[in-house]
Amino acid sequence: MSVDLNGIGRGQVNTQRTTADKSVSNQSPKQAAPEQATAKAQSARGENVNLSSQARNLKQLEQKLGDYPEMDDERIEQIRSALENGTYKIDAEKLAQKMLDMDKSIFG
Repeated sequence: MSVDLNGIGRGQVNTQRTTADKSVSNQSPKQAAPEQATAKAQSARGENVNLSSQARNLKQLEQKLGDYPEMDDERIEQIRSALENGTYKIDAEKLAQKMLDMDKSIFG
């Protein structure tokens, strides 16, 4: 008595193959050979990575942020004392413009 479970034969039990692997193995040898040759050539040269424009922009932003100190202790102390004294004033127009500039620099 033989049992066929979704096309799995005796020699294929407990093998781990993805659907992509199965579709490649079902192709004729003439079709698979150029893909394998290309894959081998790429692995010999190293892998190529292409970043999207958004990823490149994020990398540039990260580099720019690296130039700034994490915290400006002197400025923090100035703001803290101004808040305690009640002399800290917020310029709403300047704040709004900075927010718009930041949004424009991030999203274009």
